[in-house]
Amino acid sequence: MEDNIPNEELDETAENIESVDIDSDLIEKALEAEASTDEDDEVSEYNDTATKFAELEEQVEKLEAQNEEWSDKFTRLYAEYDNYRKRTAKEKTETYQNASVKCIEDLLPVVDSFERALGAECADENFKNGMQMIFGQLKGFLDKMNVSEIEALGAEFDPNFHNAIQQQEGTDYAENHVCAVFQKGYMLGDKLIRPAMVAVAV
Repeated sequence: MEDNIPNEELDETAENIESVDIDSDLIEKALEAEASTDEDDEVSEYNDTATKFAELEEQVEKLEAQNEEWSDKFTRLYAEYDNYRKRTAKEKTETYQNASVKCIEDLLPVVDSFERALGAECADENFKNGMQMIFGQLKGFLDKMNVSEIEALGAEFDPNFHNAIQQQEGTDYAENHVCAVFQKGYMLGDKLIRPAMVAVAV
């Protein structure tokens, strides 16, 4: 069963509703406050993003500076290592060459003695042939070691390779040319082991 509301009460309620004064300014301020809150949230979010970006940018700059520092250190270290490697290789080569020079230098008197012995008269052909064979092996070893005889007889005198101990007149050689060799000179590659002991024509 439906409740019946008297008309008098309905009229009174309507009058009460009409008498309520709606404050439009208050509503407007509430809307503005809400909009302002939204703007503040956006500004705050923007500021946070800007701060993070600035921090990241600072980190990138630090990393770039660190990378440049490490790259410079690596370049210097590589250059030092390369110089060390070249210097060590050169020292190793020079050490080997100096040792070889000393060895050959000590062996040259034996070569001289062999050559003098082969130039002497010998009645025993078998003995002489054996000596020549041994001397051939010795010369083969010198060739293998890159030892070469200095050109002397008939060559123009060169104080870098020739040691003049005499001057001779009336020779068949031109002036300032080697006219006699008393002791052969030798080179190891491009390094002088012993100069040739010579006489020079005048």
